[in-house]
Amino acid sequence: MADIALRKRKGRGAKRPGLEQARAPYVTRNIGPLPVLSLEGLELIEANADRILQDTGMEFQDDPEILELFGAAGCDVRGTRVRFAPGFCRKTIQATTPPDYRQHARNAANTVHVGGRSTVLCPSWGPPFVRDLDRGRRYATYEDFVTLVKLHQTIPWLHHSGGVVCEPVDLPASTRHLDMLYAHFRWSDRPVMGAFIGAERAGHAIDMAKIVFEMSDLAEQPVLYGVSNTNAPLVLDAKMSGALKTYARAGQPVAVTPWVLTGAMSPCTVAGTLAQVLAEAMAGLALAQLIRPGAPGLMGTFASTMSMQSGAPTFGTPEAGQMVLAAGQLARRLGVPFHTVGTLSASKVPDAQSQQEATWGLMMAMFAGAHMINHATGWLEGGLVTGFEKTMIDADLCGKLQRFFEGIDLSENAQAMDAIAQTGPGQHFLGSAHTQANFLTALFRPETPDNTSYEQWEAAGGMDTAQRANALWKAHLDAYEDPGLDPAIDEALRDYVARTKAAIGEEAYF
Repeated sequence: MADIALRKRKGRGAKRPGLEQARAPYVTRNIGPLPVLSLEGLELIEANADRILQDTGMEFQDDPEILELFGAAGCDVRGTRVRFAPGFCRKTIQATTPPDYRQHARNAANTVHVGGRSTVLCPSWGPPFVRDLDRGRRYATYEDFVTLVKLHQTIPWLHHSGGVVCEPVDLPASTRHLDMLYAHFRWSDRPVMGAFIGAERAGHAIDMAKIVFEMSDLAEQPVLYGVSNTNAPLVLDAKMSGALKTYARAGQPVAVTPWVLTGAMSPCTVAGTLAQVLAEAMAGLALAQLIRPGAPGLMGTFASTMSMQSGAPTFGTPEAGQMVLAAGQLARRLGVPFHTVGTLSASKVPDAQSQQEATWGLMMAMFAGAHMINHATGWLEGGLVTGFEKTMIDADLCGKLQRFFEGIDLSENAQAMDAIAQTGPGQHFLGSAHTQANFLTALFRPETPDNTSYEQWEAAGGMDTAQRANALWKAHLDAYEDPGLDPAIDEALRDYVARTKAAIGEEAYF
């Protein structure tokens, strides 16, 4: 088996425009999570989740194998409905689900730890449109997809290449997942997500990962990341369960993630939604362990609120913050890593609304102790759009939070006692040796703000944040460095994509 690091690469990552700042492969949180529920509250939600699983149960559609698995485990199976004895799911999950794991990248320096005090930030996922100031809102293409993969590679505060960073609608829907996977493996050397919809596409992702990592069996070394969304309330369809089973059998992690809008897909109350989310997540996680004991799994949540006037999704609300913080507590009690979402916004453009909602969402996810945060950059219009400018504004937010959660440095250098003594009363520290030695690293330096005087700002064009971010993403792309890919691996990937497309009935893109 080849080393995870590529045998031939052209460098160890892209250079950022401007001053370099230290990059870590993932966030290490030295500030603890924020609890919002008491022990009594947590136990109440857990009891209610067990009650839902016992009395109402969960639907598993169009997948007889799942019904057989649960039936053999002693569950009450009637038709496609499965009901669970109190405590069954929790016991099954806790018996064999690992509390943490590593997802390997093809560049070993970018391998991430999932669990414990670690947080991994992933870019936007799924929008069919993209937006930038130059061309406005438009359907995404494969060119946009590749551009975003390269852009994300240059952002030091992202740790993962992600999955469907936009939906390239110029490619056939039946095979575009192959092109997207190829783009991640070719233009980024960070960890990647696999295809989520259906067993066949998940199998293609596993086949391609085997080529990239030159492994015949991935089970002992997670290299992909999957998400299985429930169809709330209380349904897991065959497309999602098919991918879940395929990844679990291959030993690849799956985040079982109920996607709910309160008042539509779950009760309109936080407590009711939490019980339903926990019930759905536990049913899916227990399934993964029945398929392959020891397969990595995460409890996920994508719980958004809804406008009770229009029915539209809303983001950045106090109730959404409460739900993610409480879900983090429930995941820790379950003993599995926690997956959630970050900079969500209903705004159409990268404006004050988009960043107020984005900041609230990502901060709540971090304070929830999330281990994997999807949609950490770029999300606009309720998930319909990936914004290039918003990607750069969100990137600064990711960097700020990473620095904040590192905690306060209490080293001898940080205490600065010698600097205080040497400077003395009434003097300034601008020219001190301590400031000169530390000015590059002492304070976080975001890229998008303007901190000049009004006259300087006006002379430079009077640009707002979005305009500065427009220039910034272009500068990042200019600084992108191809991480390289072994020519033999590249050729094998292209051949696999071409053969698989031919079998499906589509021509190769390349």
